[in-house]
Amino acid sequence: MRVREDKYSVLLPTYNERENLPLIVWLLVKYFNESGYNYEIIIIDDGSPDGTLEVAEQLQKIYGSNKILLRPREKKLGLGTAYIHGMKHASGNFVIIMDADLSHHPKFIPEFIEKQKEGDYDLVSGTRYRGNGGVYGWDLRRKLISRGANFLSQVLLRPGASDLTGSFRLYKKHVLESLVERCVSKGYVFQMEMIVRARQLNYTVGEVPISFVDRVYGESKLGGNEIVSFVKGLLTLFATT
Repeated sequence: MRVREDKYSVLLPTYNERENLPLIVWLLVKYFNESGYNYEIIIIDDGSPDGTLEVAEQLQKIYGSNKILLRPREKKLGLGTAYIHGMKHASGNFVIIMDADLSHHPKFIPEFIEKQKEGDYDLVSGTRYRGNGGVYGWDLRRKLISRGANFLSQVLLRPGASDLTGSFRLYKKHVLESLVERCVSKGYVFQMEMIVRARQLNYTVGEVPISFVDRVYGESKLGGNEIVSFVKGLLTLFATT
């Protein structure tokens, strides 16, 4: 097993993910152990009523409190603040952000790490729109919304990255800290703003094609309101960057 001094802190914000959490954690442990990278998984549960935190506590007993850190919050406070909260507790010099709903497969993480090393990138983003990346399990409407959002963003913001709304990324920790400090968006637009701010600050961005699989359990969180707030947020970003 190869041992390196780099350490990777995975931030997993959760809300009602009790079915998904055991599987995503098992997969993370498996791929990190196989590739020999040093890691920790920080679970930030926002007061899930379905007992996600109790499941997380069981997982901590199985894998150890040095690998699974529980940093719950009392209620749902948004993704940006979940990352800020998680980063305060991250001991790694790299931070990986991903969804806990199995739409992001941990098997891509070693590729993210290799890509980062290859170009010493400040951040590496998973892309559904390049190479052999793709989306599975979405209906046409969902695909059109995602493609449309991405196209609009490309035209207005020229970000130098092919997938702006994805949330599967690897950051140098200090880079993520400086970006989160500057971000004002909430929800769906937050990920996009992170890439736009990165470009403004001349951070380098690498990309790895990923396959994105729609949620296995539970409800998708993208509704009409999100689409409206996304467009508003996009226009605000366009006006202020």
